[in-house]
Amino acid sequence: MSAPEAQLSVDLSGLNCPLPILRAKKALADLPSGTVLHLICTDPGTPSDFEAFCRQTGHALAHHEVGADGKFLFWLKRR
Repeated sequence: MSAPEAQLSVDLSGLNCPLPILRAKKALADLPSGTVLHLICTDPGTPSDFEAFCRQTGHALAHHEVGADGKFLFWLKRR
């Protein structure tokens, strides 16, 4: 499955928990329902953090992967 087209991309490289979640929450609040947010993270805890975040908030984790540079990439679809 390929990544969906994102309306906004946010680079959260270098930030550790809880900052990636807090910044993603803020970015999602400014997007209309159904749009996709692309996140770039370096914190190794973010895969489980974003899975839990999506379960708790109702946003969809549309796609995730590890980039060639080792960064964690997420595409969240706003509820």
